[in-house]
Amino acid sequence: MTLRDELFAVAARLENAADRDQIREYIDLVLSDENAFYNTDELREWIDAIRAASPIQLDRKNISDLRNWHVDPITGEIFHASGEFFRVIGVGITNSAREVSGWDQPFIYQKEAGILGIIRTRFDGVWHYLLNAKAEPGNTLLYQISPTLQATYSNLKTAHGGRVPRFSEFFVEEGAAPRKVVYRQWLAEDGGRFFLKSNLNMLVEVAAEDLPVLPDEYRWFTLSQIKQLLREDNYINPHVRGILCHL
Repeated sequence: MTLRDELFAVAARLENAADRDQIREYIDLVLSDENAFYNTDELREWIDAIRAASPIQLDRKNISDLRNWHVDPITGEIFHASGEFFRVIGVGITNSAREVSGWDQPFIYQKEAGILGIIRTRFDGVWHYLLNAKAEPGNTLLYQISPTLQATYSNLKTAHGGRVPRFSEFFVEEGAAPRKVVYRQWLAEDGGRFFLKSNLNMLVEVAAEDLPVLPDEYRWFTLSQIKQLLREDNYINPHVRGILCHL
């Protein structure tokens, strides 16, 4: 019997089920929990291979040459032709207690928020967290290990003309797929770049039998593996940290 098994046996004696579950989570946080599918080297090799094989190319362009993006001739604000996604606006700051008393700067303004969500499922008694190798054009190394779902409401409404984001059915309010909400809080984005921006952060439990077949860009991680990769450069997306930091 391992130390983890012995501690779980002690936790099983607690009368309150919620207390038992919380103690088991703490045990997994402290001890190296074992992934039922992949070791950490395999997970690192997985995202490294995706990065190496990516056909995505980035090219700097003039703002005036961006397809479907426009500059307002009066305000100078930058906006999408659909009216969705975000705008770049100008803001003046005065009476500040910062390094200077006031300044002007551009901000990214989104009229609607987004959802950042992670699915977790228990395999072999250990919580596993479903994460996505997701490309964002501004990311260092392009692909980072990201939440199960990372989407604005414009994405959910397919304002970009593409498909509905995968696994969004487990995070929507109406008609949600079977799930148990573990954590649901609004958290602010970086106020130095985003204007009055918050995202809904969620952690949901889903039974293994209720999940679809996983695409190759998704993998199961344990908490200890996430913590290990946080010690390495540019693997774990900051939103993963934000969702799981309450555990």
